[in-house]
Amino acid sequence: MKLCCAGGGKMAEALIGGLIATGWASADEIGVVEVVEARRAELAEQFPGIVLAASCSDACADDRFDVSDVLVAVKPQHVAEVATELGAGGAQRALSIAAGVRIEGLLAGFGTGARVIRAMPNTPALVGKGAAGIAASANATDDDLAWAESILSAVGTVARVDEADLDAVTGVSGSGPAYVFLLAEAMTAAGVAQGLTPEVADALTRQTVLGAATLLSESGDDPAQLRKNVTSPGGTTQAAIEEMQSQDLERIVGDGIAAAVARSLELGDA
Repeated sequence: MKLCCAGGGKMAEALIGGLIATGWASADEIGVVEVVEARRAELAEQFPGIVLAASCSDACADDRFDVSDVLVAVKPQHVAEVATELGAGGAQRALSIAAGVRIEGLLAGFGTGARVIRAMPNTPALVGKGAAGIAASANATDDDLAWAESILSAVGTVARVDEADLDAVTGVSGSGPAYVFLLAEAMTAAGVAQGLTPEVADALTRQTVLGAATLLSESGDDPAQLRKNVTSPGGTTQAAIEEMQSQDLERIVGDGIAAAVARSLELGDA
């Protein structure tokens, strides 16, 4: 077995699907600990051959499982219990995507000899377009970081940062998809206010966001240049941008991200 996944929720499902699709592992090389019986049935149907257990203790006692390498994908309040049980069962390396659980807390459960990597992914991982920041414990090696990157890169891009920067990662990319969705909501509502049907406004907004994101990703140009490319002097885009900037859009976005970072720090201290 190449990976034991503690938790079988949507993010774990996305990662497992990516790992299988990219050839990182076959279904029978991945084990999942999932307490909800109905969810285990769903995973078994989606990934034929995957190894399943109802609890960490069951997994540790099951010869089919190897808990040496663990992906922690449970809710934050369950991390301590999971880490303690799997640590006692022989876990040596762990990648955690549990929000707000710091490396210190992971080591308290897995044991100070374990190598742990903490990650902050985001929900576009569900469609293979995620962005994640990772930080490692002091005893983790470059090979451990590369291992974590190989898992997360199956569903997107990965950046190495210091743990102190993961709160900023949370503010920018962890929470970031919601900012884009909020913009899409506002664009759709504005289109309706200007006379479009809801269906047309929605379709145009979705495609515009997708097209702009793809252009940003693939063009190699920075966002400011791309904005300038479509902002003709005296044109409609300039009128819109000037109105938005008069309302101090950049400050609003900056203050929003700062609030997300502050809340991430508070949750980490809780």
